[in-house]
Amino acid sequence: MTVFLVVVAVAAVGATAFFAVGRGWPRGSGSSGGEPGALPGLVEPTPSLPPVLLPEHPSATDIGSVRFSLGLRGYRMDQVDEVLDSLAAALAERDALIEALQEQNRERR
Repeated sequence: MTVFLVVVAVAAVGATAFFAVGRGWPRGSGSSGGEPGALPGLVEPTPSLPPVLLPEHPSATDIGSVRFSLGLRGYRMDQVDEVLDSLAAALAERDALIEALQEQNRERR
């Protein structure tokens, strides 16, 4: 009888812990708000997050103020890639402009 009570107590504590962390019965259409049939806790990134954008002509202060949303294992890679691509394009444009201005300056001499 004592073994039975210990097993029941362990099962009750386990079930309570399971439901306390939100991994219990599915809510709404799917478990944890994801796709129907998705595994609990493994939800796709929220597509409704605002995009992380830099101004058309970014400066050092703009880059220093960029903040990314945290994902399951760190920053959202798609947001980081978008900002880095934008920054790379802006820097390439500036380099081309600098080169053109230096070429004009050489021709004037």
